[in-house]
Amino acid sequence: MSISPFDHALLSGLLGDDEVGAFFSADSEIQQMLRFEEALALVEGEEGIIPSEIADGIAEQLQSFVPNYDAIRRATQRDGVIGVEFVRQLRDALGAPFDQYVHFGATSQDLVDTALVLRLRPVLGIIEQRIVAVRSSLAELGRLFGDRRVMGRTRMQDALPIAVYDKLATWDGPLERHLTRLSELRPRLMVLQFGGAAGTLDKLGDRASQVSARLAKALDLSPARSWHSQRDNIVELADWLSQTAGSLGKIGADIGLMAQNRFGEIALEGGGGSSAMPHKHNPVGAEVLVTLAHFNATQIAGMHTALVHEQERSGAAWTLEWLILPQMVVATAASLRTGLSLLGQITRIGDIA
Repeated sequence: MSISPFDHALLSGLLGDDEVGAFFSADSEIQQMLRFEEALALVEGEEGIIPSEIADGIAEQLQSFVPNYDAIRRATQRDGVIGVEFVRQLRDALGAPFDQYVHFGATSQDLVDTALVLRLRPVLGIIEQRIVAVRSSLAELGRLFGDRRVMGRTRMQDALPIAVYDKLATWDGPLERHLTRLSELRPRLMVLQFGGAAGTLDKLGDRASQVSARLAKALDLSPARSWHSQRDNIVELADWLSQTAGSLGKIGADIGLMAQNRFGEIALEGGGGSSAMPHKHNPVGAEVLVTLAHFNATQIAGMHTALVHEQERSGAAWTLEWLILPQMVVATAASLRTGLSLLGQITRIGDIA
């Protein structure tokens, strides 16, 4: 057992995902926070909010800025968010006159939320590619074994023989729809968070909308009114992650049942071993798919709880997101990685040619 098996030195090989997990590292978050601050300074310089030569100087110095992670970790215990100490260190490093202009008009939540969105963009690209790969693997299995027959079962009881193709179609259909849902979700999710202290960009006056629009363009995001306390798009992402992992869990459950010795309707190579029974080849990948589907399903209540942000901004609900969402993302990525590997282990489906 561990606090988080997703990045555990040993268990992560089973449940984690190094490629996607890297986007939730401290280094990755800091990198995107610096990108936000650079873009903000340059846009404000272009709009005349801060002197243009100051903006250029901030952007140049940010290239070599290295934060003190230990100090941020200690300060976060007090401040409740990493952005406060990060910006303080930034101002100390830049010095006068740059310190009074960096982060101008923004707040810590703008910094952290936008950094999250910027990291989710490549992550969702990876997950999308994996869904496409799983669908391609299912299509190949259909080409090889689609005309064979397996017993169709309803309520865990024998019903009628069905074609393997029919079984594969039940696995593939939801994945096709998840791709459609992702294309619909992306525009709602890939939006800039920029509202200032109370979500009104009060320090920018009548230039607020122009700065927001140009900042969004600089970061390749869509402009939007501050969503500090409007978390429906984040929760929609969590719902989508749970549905996607759940669909892989369905595949895992079916394969696990079909692989039982008394049925033998599917043949897998490279199953897991047993320390007590060397003759066994356990369908570990299938079990992991079920586990990750169940895990994500149990997180949904927490994410829906995080919709309740008190007033204009909430520390409690926001922090709850940090506990849940990254693990849901990694669980979904790991599910697709495991699913693709499991499908590649299938050497036969059905017993009637």
